[in-house]
Amino acid sequence: MCGIVALVDFEVSPTETEIIKMRDVIQYRGPDNQGLSLLKKEGIALGHRRLSILDTRTAGKQPMSNSRGDLTVVFNGEIYNYIEIRNELLEKGYSFKTATDTEVLINAYDCWGKQCLQYFVGMFAFAIWDNRKKELFVARDRIGIKPFYYYQLGSRFYLSSEVKSILAVLSDFPPVDKVLIDTYLSFGYVPGENTMNTGIKKLLPGHSAILNKSGFFIEKYWDLHFDQNTDKGLDYYVEHLNDLIGDAIDLRLRSDVPLGIFLSGGIDSSAVVALLSARAPQKLKTFSVAYEFGAQFNETAYARVVADHFDTEHHELIVTPEKFSDFIPGYIRHMDEPVTESAAISLYYLSQMAKNHVTVVLSGEGADELFAGYDFYVYNLVIEKYRRMMGNELSPLISNMLASLLPLKKLQKYLELSQHPLEKRYKGISSYQESLKNELYLDEYKAFLGRQNNPAKEFIQAIFNTLPEADPLSKMLYFDTKTWLVDDLLIKADRMSMAASLELRVPFLDHRVVEFAATIPSKYKIKGRTTKYLFKEMMRGKLPDQIIDRKKMGFPTPLAIMFKTKLFSYAHDTLLSKASIGRGYFQEKTIRNILNEHQKGEADHHRVIWLLLVLEEWHRQFA
Repeated sequence: MCGIVALVDFEVSPTETEIIKMRDVIQYRGPDNQGLSLLKKEGIALGHRRLSILDTRTAGKQPMSNSRGDLTVVFNGEIYNYIEIRNELLEKGYSFKTATDTEVLINAYDCWGKQCLQYFVGMFAFAIWDNRKKELFVARDRIGIKPFYYYQLGSRFYLSSEVKSILAVLSDFPPVDKVLIDTYLSFGYVPGENTMNTGIKKLLPGHSAILNKSGFFIEKYWDLHFDQNTDKGLDYYVEHLNDLIGDAIDLRLRSDVPLGIFLSGGIDSSAVVALLSARAPQKLKTFSVAYEFGAQFNETAYARVVADHFDTEHHELIVTPEKFSDFIPGYIRHMDEPVTESAAISLYYLSQMAKNHVTVVLSGEGADELFAGYDFYVYNLVIEKYRRMMGNELSPLISNMLASLLPLKKLQKYLELSQHPLEKRYKGISSYQESLKNELYLDEYKAFLGRQNNPAKEFIQAIFNTLPEADPLSKMLYFDTKTWLVDDLLIKADRMSMAASLELRVPFLDHRVVEFAATIPSKYKIKGRTTKYLFKEMMRGKLPDQIIDRKKMGFPTPLAIMFKTKLFSYAHDTLLSKASIGRGYFQEKTIRNILNEHQKGEADHHRVIWLLLVLEEWHRQFA
């Protein structure tokens, strides 16, 4: 796990000072070692920060070249099946000087070219300078576990693990893409390839690219395909899934440094503990975090049940309101992009604690998006069922059905959504009500949006166009895999763990598990009102029933309480500051009303307040 940067200019060669500046602004991603490769004649500069996981000797230092010296790589991530690939390459006559997966990667590229991507099981973002072809080959893993940004300015091309590396060597920050303010207010993040800094883009998951003197050419090498035409029976899917996840965990045990597990007490992280306990050669180390605001913000009792059941070495941390507020600017700085994932702050403190004991941790990230773990899916399936039965003449019926399922505070949101077909209403797990925008936006900003195309909307439409014949649940799972998972959950996981120089591994997002999950009939994922039904059946007998059957909490943070008390003044002063109001997006009166209503308990606006706070803090640091 590392940080990578590259600067390419075929006209004016990059300097050592520039690549060092890009590299060392993300020093925390790789505190163990650093390196650079400057090929002035070719116009190539590569930089690397190393967090040593495999073969911790200096021989594993990057940038790394092959034996002939005509290929040079910088690589972030892990190729978990590197031993199997290495053995295949040995049979083909390749030799190795290290025990790293980096050397396997570069020799795999030498052997198979860009087809090497089909061999890799892992998480990765890398860049290989091919001096034979005079081109840079770059790639990002299938799911998007590892980040990869790029930016072109004139003849200069910048690539990096984090946006701040690019900004570090620019004379001026790129302007804010004001169209994406609207996108952000819909999702709480910006899905797709664009970022809020105009021109800085993300290489999408499952994509590779070639950069040469003719340009930058992107190619998709992988996508997820849902097959709902075959039903092999529940037992088959349970058995095969168990085997696949077991193999994924076995591969992720490969490490030359200590590892542990983030244990929330929910079924996903508990499942990792259960499946790992029989495989680990020594006592497992587990780590939990909570807030001091009562049981609804504290899952540690459930985490202790699992820790006791599997006799782990368990560690707990309580995050105070002071700790939370203190790290908000740091959270924005590490995230690079505005993302309303407040649980990231507790994850940061959890990572800091874990780093005192281990260098690698496993987590249960991704299971909800693969196996349908959110109540949100149930609500939307109810809406879809009655829309298909009765067309658009269904508001009273849908109202009654949703009222029986939902708490009152969520009812209005879903009634609003029910007026539209799935492709128009579904915006994923972290969506915000569209009616909010009409109240917030200044007339000038509304007029501006009316004159613009929105690439994010086109990206979203393209997602639904990919699966025109799929069932509703498959469409939602595919959508969340391409948006919420990669641009919210995984960016949070990468940034907060790497901020603590900790490697985070996510076995459920092994691409073989992801592909198999897409073939499981939807009726086995949600049964009645039971979410993640098949996954829960797989874990029966492996976990205590009270863990399997408990209600999902989802790593909650007490924002609603803190914005009434400890954080009210901070939110008030920040959002109503001259700088914030002067940005020209929002009505001062509306923001003032939102804050006052929340403080008085007349309405719960904590999600909106946090949405606006993250955006303003991001402007202060990155705009």
